[in-house]
Amino acid sequence: MTAAAASAPAVPLWARRAAHAIALCAAPSGLWRIAMASGAHVGYSDQVLRDVFDIPGWGIAYVVGLSVLTELAALFPLLLVSDRWRPLRPRSLAALAWTASAVLVPVALWQLVVAFTVESRTYLSSGTAQTVWGIAFAPLVAIPVLMTAVTWSYTSRHRAGRRFLGDGDTERGVVG
Repeated sequence: MTAAAASAPAVPLWARRAAHAIALCAAPSGLWRIAMASGAHVGYSDQVLRDVFDIPGWGIAYVVGLSVLTELAALFPLLLVSDRWRPLRPRSLAALAWTASAVLVPVALWQLVVAFTVESRTYLSSGTAQTVWGIAFAPLVAIPVLMTAVTWSYTSRHRAGRRFLGDGDTERGVVG
């Protein structure tokens, strides 16, 4: 553990819970997509699956790949609350986290636009299917808020850690 990591204040419990909640928020939509790719009835007719989503076919790789990519991205905030492994220096990791937070806001807004467009509603076969789809995708809207909170906590803790070490090179753990 570097001196910078050792001197940074402890991670607040709410930040740890928020980071874990992000991963959990991404899970329902991923499971829904995987069910769709595996051929389970998720509210789309066989014709819509074939013509619109190319399932069976390349659409399976796309839908499963999107689910895996989404869940891997949702695990990123765990780096911000873990002291065990850091692939980047604190300042670089904070910049990446702030960028992710900024990108997640328009992505969440886009999900809302897709949810309320006529086209997305016409593909689903029933009101029950729309409700299940809405329940599976609704948690994604919470991710930008949670990510911003976890990023703010990370940035605050590491700014405090720099104050403890002085004006030296805190990113490499070199004490002034």
